[in-house]
Amino acid sequence: MTIKTYDEAYRPQFHFSPAAHWMNDPNGMVYYEGEYHLFYQHHPKGTTWGPMHWGHAVSRDLVHWEHLPVALEPDEHGFIFSGSAVVDWNDSTGFFSGKPGLVAIFTHADTYPGSERPRQRQSIAYSLDKGRTWMKYEGNPVCADEAITDFRDPKVFWDRRHGQWVMVLASGDHVRFYVSKNLLQWTFSSAFGSSEGSHDGVWECPDLFELPVDGDPERTKWVLIVSIGDHPDLPEGSRTQYFIGDFDGRTFTNDAAPEAVLWLDHGRDNYAGVTWSDVAAEDGRRLFIGWMSNWKYANFTPTVSWRSAATLPRELTLREEPEGVRLTQQPAKELELLRLHSRRWRDVRVEPGANLLSGARGDQLEIEAEFELGDAEQFGIKLRASSREETVVAYDVRAESLFIDRTKSGATDFHKQFGCKHGAPMQPKDGRVKLRIFVDWSSVEVFAADGKLVMTDLVFPDPASRGLELYAVGGAVKLVGLELHTLKSIYENRDAIAASE
Repeated sequence: MTIKTYDEAYRPQFHFSPAAHWMNDPNGMVYYEGEYHLFYQHHPKGTTWGPMHWGHAVSRDLVHWEHLPVALEPDEHGFIFSGSAVVDWNDSTGFFSGKPGLVAIFTHADTYPGSERPRQRQSIAYSLDKGRTWMKYEGNPVCADEAITDFRDPKVFWDRRHGQWVMVLASGDHVRFYVSKNLLQWTFSSAFGSSEGSHDGVWECPDLFELPVDGDPERTKWVLIVSIGDHPDLPEGSRTQYFIGDFDGRTFTNDAAPEAVLWLDHGRDNYAGVTWSDVAAEDGRRLFIGWMSNWKYANFTPTVSWRSAATLPRELTLREEPEGVRLTQQPAKELELLRLHSRRWRDVRVEPGANLLSGARGDQLEIEAEFELGDAEQFGIKLRASSREETVVAYDVRAESLFIDRTKSGATDFHKQFGCKHGAPMQPKDGRVKLRIFVDWSSVEVFAADGKLVMTDLVFPDPASRGLELYAVGGAVKLVGLELHTLKSIYENRDAIAASE
């Protein structure tokens, strides 16, 4: 099945989106026999959240996606909430006659009999045909705890040091760890987080993985990702935090003080992201993708036949910074395949009232820019601009803050808190500010300071708003370099149409 309506209003041209209907959390991402599998929370009969299924798509390059039939449907145990998938390389389950195979671990969600209290239990399914069809385990559910109401989103991985499967599970205000030898029987090992990090909302969609620091395989740390739900009194809505620490096979220990909070993304629209399992060892990357929306307004965004998209796939690394080890993100290298044509500028003085990009236009763009501070108080780039609309990505020199302003970005009236300006602290490095920006039909993603600071925002501009403006306020700034790449659409023939415009 392929998307026929690639020219719908706001349809992302190089981000994954469902062919039709509702999508939220990415689920079950796993790499197997040359394919990246992406499952996702899906309501196949509506464009708002509803009875959850697992939608399904596969890709060989993380860029172009083939839509497949729904993988998991609700059954007698309930709806199919979020979860993960793994390759059972050694057939620990006994499902695969001694060969490797795919196993999905997910939350079954219904209510306790005779009550309205939510019931969430973990179940599994397996595939004998590379993920094309799935069979649910007859012994489902495989992990349950009647004392815990919010008990969901299992992320499972093989712990090679201890010869066991590990499950990290969201449990209201904390995460819980379970271990298993066969994915069928699980034993509780520890809990983490009830008094650590942010508790602005319910904890959801955890992930746990090990990464080298600065690429040194002899020095590794563990990363625990936890998303937190929308709090009605806070403007940020749903967002994602992470912890850096150690994991001994049973217990996670946080390196930071309990009150410290590290945000994965300082934008408004990157939630519930997790990483791919079983990426080939020779590749070696930790690949991440998130849901590009926010529970504050996800059900109201101004699309018609479909709703929601995924962030760009990203490569996660750890880097030693003056304040400690931090997670960095860069767009997956495969996205460079989309570059259609490029323009470059070097060593230009940007002054108030002059727009170096006055002749440039675009709605499928990658922008790489490096600035050297001068006497400007503020400088940046206006995207998807017209006489009435603009989305601003800019740096406030005095505040040492990078911000996105989408107050005039297009359609904003579907929710009172969508049209906003928000920023995050960022110090210049050696007197310079470095940005990499991706612009699609309904989103802007900013990777700053070589991926140390990331901001992801939805925008819904008029299709005719395609102008660009490089600007400075209160003085000049030096543009060390700028590369403007026009990007192809991932849909057949769309790039040829764009190139002729």
